[in-house]
Amino acid sequence: MHNIVLAHRILVSLFLLQYIIKLVLLLAGKKDQLASYTKSTRLIEILISVGFLVTGCYMLMTMELTALMTVKLICVAAAIPLAVIGFKRGNKALAALSVILILAAYGLAEVNKKQQGEVKVDTSAISDPIEKGKAVYQDAGCMGCHGPDGKLGMNGAKDLSVTTLTIDDQKTIIRNGKSPMPGYKDLTDEQLNDLIQYIGGFRK
Repeated sequence: MHNIVLAHRILVSLFLLQYIIKLVLLLAGKKDQLASYTKSTRLIEILISVGFLVTGCYMLMTMELTALMTVKLICVAAAIPLAVIGFKRGNKALAALSVILILAAYGLAEVNKKQQGEVKVDTSAISDPIEKGKAVYQDAGCMGCHGPDGKLGMNGAKDLSVTTLTIDDQKTIIRNGKSPMPGYKDLTDEQLNDLIQYIGGFRK
């Protein structure tokens, strides 16, 4: 799954770069250069677009669909036809809007990733460490990929019920993340220990 995520990010960057170059040429009124560039890079653009869509669809099927990701998908769905029409007709406004939507989609994906690494639950009123760990597990969205028993395996998530990682290794991964899993750097030491204790119960 890590390779799919990396490939998708590279393809998105290339896709965006391709359209920024075309937009600059269009806005500068360089129609001949734009036509020449479009013709010479048509095959590359098709390959990038197909790869971008295929990897994106695969990730979509294996990840939790949040509100931000829904808006991102809408932006992408709107950007593609606008780009086709805008550049084909030489319409600067539509072409610019398509690039803006692609940039917005990229930004929304980054914000979504950052939000997934945030935990807002207040466990101060809970006395049992296991229950505290469970609250953190649920609030952090761990269930979306690992499931209620750690065995779900969505989005490339490891089976927590059979992990052989040491406690220190688990803490490192939870803190720093492991693509596509975000890092939870804002967890307190107590919350992290409670979480480790809770998921340790999956191995029983």
